[in-house]
Amino acid sequence: MMDNAFLQSPHRRWNALKREWVLVSPHRTQRPWQGQTEDTVKPAALAYDPTCYLCPGNTRAGGHHTPQYTGTFVFENDFAALKPDVVSASLDTDNAGLLKAQTERGICRVLCFDPRHDLTLATMELPAVRRVIEMWAEQAAELGADPAIRYVQIFENRGAMMGASNPHPHGQIWATEHIPNEPALELLSQQEYFAAHNKPLLADYLALELKQAERIVVENDTWVALVPFWAVWPFELMLLPKQYAASVDTLSPAQRDGLAAILKQVTAGYNRVFDTPFPYSMGLHSAPCDGEPHPEWLMHLHFYPPLLRSATVRKFMVGFELLGSPQRDITPESAAATLRTAVSSSKE
Repeated sequence: MMDNAFLQSPHRRWNALKREWVLVSPHRTQRPWQGQTEDTVKPAALAYDPTCYLCPGNTRAGGHHTPQYTGTFVFENDFAALKPDVVSASLDTDNAGLLKAQTERGICRVLCFDPRHDLTLATMELPAVRRVIEMWAEQAAELGADPAIRYVQIFENRGAMMGASNPHPHGQIWATEHIPNEPALELLSQQEYFAAHNKPLLADYLALELKQAERIVVENDTWVALVPFWAVWPFELMLLPKQYAASVDTLSPAQRDGLAAILKQVTAGYNRVFDTPFPYSMGLHSAPCDGEPHPEWLMHLHFYPPLLRSATVRKFMVGFELLGSPQRDITPESAAATLRTAVSSSKE
């Protein structure tokens, strides 16, 4: 159990996955707020929106047609950040290692979770959420088999506050020639821990969290949702499998069932925290698809929601967070207690 000194006084916590310190300032939760507030978000009201380019049968930008899909639907992003046919080139001015650049090949796809415009992962039926996971696995396997690809990043930006340009339930899949920064940091930490302990870092971490139970939000037979000890965002979550799996495409049928169930639970629970559709960025971190074995890597999901103290007050990463280190006011233990209550009430 956490000592009261850490629950009431400023302190810092070590993020073993990214190898950085996080400043926690629990005494600041009572400070008055006179900063920016956001408009509350209303859920989409239409099951079909004739102006939505992701709804079945509608026309997307540039004249592309969205078919009359009835389940999930994947297509190449019409405004992709990456291209698969880039000519390879690199730059290192005067070989100084200071002005470096290199081309980056890749593939960007959009995955529509459901044909209904007014649904989210929280409100979709469980079999529909399970189909999304199946499509994540199929896409990860297909793109990961491309010899030009070393990482497949699956993610969802939910809500306008997190930059989603369309409320239709959907996510994105970016496959890159090189391993991006965040998974590269996690890879190095997990490799070094495995070399020293011959066990995955996140497996040992999960065992400690289950033993303490202070930051566990909900669990089932195959998955655990918890507020990380080193969480930065106020109501950040990490989802971890109880049995080893390196990538989403290697999950067993039982693990896929459990992931669908816990995804629906936590997203519905989020909506109960402030009785509003909860914005977040969510992403899967699977092992790199670089042709190497990765016994050190335990696949996991991150949820980064911005809301801080109400439906209209968000956390900003500014000042000390940009120039010093990440900082939070609400302790992870307090956030976990709030989320446990919200998830429990969402099941009633």
